[in-house]
Amino acid sequence: MSVFVFDIDEGVYRGIAYGLAQTGVEVRGTDDPEDGIKFVRREKPDVVLLDVEMSESKGLDIYSQIAEIDPRLPVVMMASDADSETAIEAMQLGAFDYVTKPLDLEPTLQLVQKAIRTRRMMSEPVVLPTKNALGAGPDQFVGQCPEMLEVFKSIGRVAKQPVSVLVRGESGTGKELVARAIYQHSERSDAPFVEINCAALPDTLLESELFGHEKGAFTSADRRRIGKFEQCNGGTVFLDEIGDMSPATQAKVLRLLQEQRFERVGGNETIRTDVRIIAATNRNLEKMVDKGTFREDLLYRLNGMTIVLPPLREREEDVPILLQYFLSKAANDLGRREIEGFSPGALRILKKYDWPGNLRQMQNIVRQSVVTASGPVIVADFLPSDLLTPNDERDDSGRPSESLDRSESNEMRESNLLSFVEDRLDGDAKDVYADAIAVAERIILTRVLQHTKGNQSEAARILGITRGKIRDRIAKFGITIGSSVEVEPAEMA
Repeated sequence: MSVFVFDIDEGVYRGIAYGLAQTGVEVRGTDDPEDGIKFVRREKPDVVLLDVEMSESKGLDIYSQIAEIDPRLPVVMMASDADSETAIEAMQLGAFDYVTKPLDLEPTLQLVQKAIRTRRMMSEPVVLPTKNALGAGPDQFVGQCPEMLEVFKSIGRVAKQPVSVLVRGESGTGKELVARAIYQHSERSDAPFVEINCAALPDTLLESELFGHEKGAFTSADRRRIGKFEQCNGGTVFLDEIGDMSPATQAKVLRLLQEQRFERVGGNETIRTDVRIIAATNRNLEKMVDKGTFREDLLYRLNGMTIVLPPLREREEDVPILLQYFLSKAANDLGRREIEGFSPGALRILKKYDWPGNLRQMQNIVRQSVVTASGPVIVADFLPSDLLTPNDERDDSGRPSESLDRSESNEMRESNLLSFVEDRLDGDAKDVYADAIAVAERIILTRVLQHTKGNQSEAARILGITRGKIRDRIAKFGITIGSSVEVEPAEMA
């Protein structure tokens, strides 16, 4: 990802570059508007920061040229005056946000990261299923069960229709992916896409975020703010967790859906806008209507089309391909491309699990398993211990499943260690013995600590070493003990 800064003050550029240095974001800058426009056209940065008072060119003129090149490019305006009319006008035309100078670096960096995430959501394609093999690149919808096939068909039907969409499903089922897929296949795909999590903001801040506010509208309103509905004119607004929205804000959203107009908080001017709303919820809105906590008329307005995502426990046939998809992504992201798959024992445990956290939980567990694995196959030993339940630990005959898997597990451990040694020999490495012992020690210590749920005294007793040695090795191997036992990837170079 890359950020480009238009500013005559080199200190601004250096401060932002320094702040983003550890995140892998490339920062470039210029004090020449003409050079900057050429750079944006040629290099296509992901976010632009623009000083509204730059050189002899007006900031609004520069913004207009940037918007012509790429109307979806997030532009953060910088102004020395909180009431800068130029910055406010740019926001009305679609700029991402604006900040005042001198910059407070930490919130500015947070805003830039938010803009980068928005850019990624607009730009990274959501791939619907094809006959091609799964890849580790763009976000993909993965699924072959009848319920997911119906979801894919619904996205195709509604994407180009000028109607609101309500996406329903439990937390972690992929509602954001559905919203992005609808946006990317819609007639508005060249216009902005903005996501707001209604559960993440207090009522007053959410209303201001959506509709904007006038200076003095409330205690901390020291300047006019342009809301997302005004800023996103012509585009798509994704209201995640709309069931958490207050009744007062629901009423304003209802009016927007009915009339495509609103007033800023504390203002009298009626503002017209043209936005498509996609809403999502994990709550039962009908029950909320019965209790009087959600407006029935708003539910009808949002319900131009409803798409229901099934929980993962109802997608049994999709679990193996989802596991392989998340494994490919994690192995690619973490530089562990030698990892090929799961052992039969590990796959059996994963297929039995009911996945209360759905896709989000599966992705995190697969990623954690990739980090702790020491060879090309992930065996049951590398799965988080909390995946095991009493039912998982016995087979149909009543025998412990662990004893049934022991020969397989021993074979996998030997294969993994042999693979590690072979890789070191192929690389003409030295200290192979010490490296292999370190890998084995790391695996043993991590597994025992998982077994004891982080109890170091009990782990020391099982291992037959002192607690002091346990502490030394925890520090050496970067093991973190919290609600679960996690370990940083080992250095194999």
